[in-house]
Amino acid sequence: MTPRLAYAAFMLAALAIFLLARRLLPSPATAALSRWERFALVLAAFVGGTFGARLPFLFHYTAEGLTFTGWLADGKTITTGLIGAYVAVELAKLVLGIRVKTGDGYAIPLALALAVGRWGCFFNGCCAGIETSLPWGVDFGDGVRRHPTQIYESLFHAILAGVLFFIVSRGWLQNQRLKFYLIAYFVFRFATEFIRPEPVGWLGLTFFQWMALAAIAGLAVQWVIDRGRAEPRVVNAMDIARESLGA
Repeated sequence: MTPRLAYAAFMLAALAIFLLARRLLPSPATAALSRWERFALVLAAFVGGTFGARLPFLFHYTAEGLTFTGWLADGKTITTGLIGAYVAVELAKLVLGIRVKTGDGYAIPLALALAVGRWGCFFNGCCAGIETSLPWGVDFGDGVRRHPTQIYESLFHAILAGVLFFIVSRGWLQNQRLKFYLIAYFVFRFATEFIRPEPVGWLGLTFFQWMALAAIAGLAVQWVIDRGRAEPRVVNAMDIARESLGA
């Protein structure tokens, strides 16, 4: 199997896992929406995520980025992809007048999907780190042993999925779980940028570190605002089971 086919296979597997997890872990909040509203939010996430993931490469890495061929090229980044998807969904909810919090139902499926999808990056040889002398360094074809940052990130998402399962089982962070997951990821991404071969800019930070900081700040502000709102509590199946047992 060629690297590109492996990449495509893992991306399809990630998509399948995301959809399966959404099916097996239904969210009462999204279930209350109409079919059209759910479709509109999924479409907004797809368009915003796709555009956000491609945008840095279109404008920074190639002069041909605005061409149709440039748009179809491989370069994509999860950092701005997540930001684009999140912002697009929030804008769509504003336009449609949707006030219910829908993020909780996407946190675990997203973490599981990214844990799998990052292996596609590993076998494709993209998104690797800087040179390392550590015994688990990997040669991606250029004769240099590098940090397998794709594996680091896959492990991070897998661990966060486990943490989120525990949080859900305890009924913690209701309406804040997606924000918790994204903030944790952006903190992780900020830290691992120091072992990625990205050009540094202002204050010695990379473009993606500045994007991570902006996302952390925006999510933290939204978290504080949301906590101040008197929103009805959405009860899920785990909450009911726990309360019936007197836990």
